[in-house]
Amino acid sequence: MYDRPIDLARSLFFSWAANAIALVVVIAVFDKVTIGSLGDLILAALLFGILNTLLKPVLKAVTLPLAIVTLRLAWFGVSMVMLLLTAAIVDSFDIHGFWALVWATVVVWVVNLVLDIAPGPWKGTRRD
Repeated sequence: MYDRPIDLARSLFFSWAANAIALVVVIAVFDKVTIGSLGDLILAALLFGILNTLLKPVLKAVTLPLAIVTLRLAWFGVSMVMLLLTAAIVDSFDIHGFWALVWATVVVWVVNLVLDIAPGPWKGTRRD
């Protein structure tokens, strides 16, 4: 039998885990992206997932005309805003500089793409 609440909880958990992995990779790769503690990383991953689930679809709908004209490049800007908002809300999560933000957004996208392709229970749980 199909159990929707459990499937939703499972999907949200793996989406959160994917966000945590993506943020760990970003912090490991870029010295201009820092976080204070493991607890703050968990909070940042949770907040990033919530923003991507609730706010990102609204912003994508609002920017749809611009996305059509820019061949979806505007949506990269929306992804950058999600990461920037996460850094603004979580005190010890800092992204120092515009280019660090741009490359961090690219790395988050690549990590999520790899996790979507890799076999496992997280497959297809990414919030895009």
